[in-house]
Amino acid sequence: MASPLEDYALLSDMQTGPLISRRGSIDWMCVPRYDSPSVFGAILGDADHGRWLLAPSATVDDEGRDLPEEQWRDQCRVGDRFYAEHTFVLHTVWITDTGSVRVTDFMPLDTQLNVVRRIEGLTGDVEMVQDLRLRFDYGRITPWISHFAGLEDPETGEIGDEELIALAGADAMVLRSEVPAERIDDDNGPRHVSRFTVSAGQTRDLVLTHFESHRTPPPPVDAGDELRTALDTWREWDEQWENTQRTEGKVELSDGGDGAPTYGGAAAEEDGPDPLLSLEEREEAVRRSLLVVRSLMHQRSGGLVAAPSMSLPEQIGGERNWDARYSWLRDAAQALQVMLEHGHDREALQLRNWMLRSVAGPAEDIQSVYGVGSERETSEHTVDLPGYERSRPVRVGNSSSGKLQSDTAGYLLVAFERLRRRGLEEDQLSWPIQKALLGHVVASYEEPDQGIWEMRGDREFHTHSRVMMWAALQAGVEAVRTHGLDGDLQLWETHRDQLALEIWTSGYDPAVGTFVQRYGAQSVDASLLQLPSLGFVDWEDERMVRTAQRIVEELGTESGLLRRYQNVSVPPGSDPADFESQIGQDGFEGPDSPHFGVTLWLAAYQARSSQLDEARRTLAGVLRRATDLGLLSTAYDGDPDHGGRMLGNMPHVSSHLSLIEALAALDEAEGRRPAPVLHDDPEEDPETADGQDLTRGG
Repeated sequence: MASPLEDYALLSDMQTGPLISRRGSIDWMCVPRYDSPSVFGAILGDADHGRWLLAPSATVDDEGRDLPEEQWRDQCRVGDRFYAEHTFVLHTVWITDTGSVRVTDFMPLDTQLNVVRRIEGLTGDVEMVQDLRLRFDYGRITPWISHFAGLEDPETGEIGDEELIALAGADAMVLRSEVPAERIDDDNGPRHVSRFTVSAGQTRDLVLTHFESHRTPPPPVDAGDELRTALDTWREWDEQWENTQRTEGKVELSDGGDGAPTYGGAAAEEDGPDPLLSLEEREEAVRRSLLVVRSLMHQRSGGLVAAPSMSLPEQIGGERNWDARYSWLRDAAQALQVMLEHGHDREALQLRNWMLRSVAGPAEDIQSVYGVGSERETSEHTVDLPGYERSRPVRVGNSSSGKLQSDTAGYLLVAFERLRRRGLEEDQLSWPIQKALLGHVVASYEEPDQGIWEMRGDREFHTHSRVMMWAALQAGVEAVRTHGLDGDLQLWETHRDQLALEIWTSGYDPAVGTFVQRYGAQSVDASLLQLPSLGFVDWEDERMVRTAQRIVEELGTESGLLRRYQNVSVPPGSDPADFESQIGQDGFEGPDSPHFGVTLWLAAYQARSSQLDEARRTLAGVLRRATDLGLLSTAYDGDPDHGGRMLGNMPHVSSHLSLIEALAALDEAEGRRPAPVLHDDPEEDPETADGQDLTRGG
């Protein structure tokens, strides 16, 4: 059985993202890319669907089967688990009755895919066990495994590492190890088990390498050298933010070299310790979240996956199980702005170029989601895996690419406008593509969509989508007016103003005094919290304030976290439990689970609308639920009967991006950093229709 999601750590080489449990088992790994089939799939089933365990032998029985923790916790325990500072090098210290060891797990940052597991003896003697079960293609294929004993070096007499080579189809893996492994065959396929003792001062290395099966195995890596390089590389990347300071005016963007723009003035004086969230905790949360975002960006293509995992359920036993190993345009646009604001210009440009490559082609063919390499094919099917805690179906692929989401172009166009504000000039590819997208926004003006939440029901006019279309056209107008680019200014202004008037007429309901989720409805959804950040309405406009209040009242939960939407309408005075089996607007039974990302949108809204205490409380509530390693999943089960637990794919990039933005909003509100200028001052450049200021609402 898989571990609780809170127990998983992420490893990364910026090509794939293995998940390793607290008890030392790599239960999920796809090769060679995030979105490739798995070779370890135990997280969606059991050990026989693929895993790589490395732990003290007290944690397994004589045949190598996992023992429940209550049977071994008196003999050994995890004394500590942590990432080496500002890296994805994971250290786990095991303390046993006979001694202690430190296991270091990491991936060298190279184009060759390797996982290194180093065991160092700290005190006494510890018997360790390795249990390797390779299962390719989501557990469906048991590879052919060949065993090669280590050869003697004729000059030194030393015996080289033993090799296990696993081969199936296009992929192959080689395990190199100083410790011999015994093959054990049973009904569920072969596994390779090693039992060995590590004494104080000793070091043992195990290295698993992926390669294309038509090639010869790559040469061994030096684990010590690769460890030093990985530590240095992650920390050098992290320091780009640490060394960044804000400068006024526009700055030419470079590829991350000396011309990188800088941010952040002197910090405001400390008023005393924050009882909810210290400045140190806030800074560490930003650092770890930036590292998570970078770890999920493919090192060559720049594609940003939503998560390295698939089909981890948003409700245990439910059907909201999605494959998040794909790249959403809205995530890429959000990440571009986050990277830009934190000194990571090279990554901002990578994301920009990935988006351009992805949408290149007829503008009407734009998708919300693409493959890591900008592939358009993301079709969805199911595989025969038991599912995490029996939550099925287990989906591979994502059908979101086939859903009409009218907000998508807006995210890209707004992000590119902010790049222009930082001084990046358009080229012969980028502006023509943006003009084509603007033409598509105009052409699809009268089309309803399925909204940001990818609803599976009928298409409707979603207020958030309409505001994103408005923002797309506003970005086009600013490109012409402010930056002197060519474009159909009159057409864009006309449709922008028509959209604004329509939104205030149909997306805002004066009877309830708030914006609504979709035209003709009175319900709200959490996407409305984004309206002020787009410049459509002021943060402290009373209509927006009432909207945020309704969102908290109707979508808030006992945990303090928000749901994205009210899936099933419950009549006043009725018991919500009576409606849990009813199919809702998203096509599934029961309520939407509370999500970290939208809760952090609320925190950002609270900070920017002068509700600082509320923002701190909301942020503290999220960070309290992060893992011991600072990771956030998609969703959370705050039911006290369940003890509180993470749900959904993890770590989830949207949760971490939203955390960075919420903490930045709080810093700006507290005067610790200047707020970025995102929009023209409407008083200097009024955009009106029928005498009404439509750029700022009503």
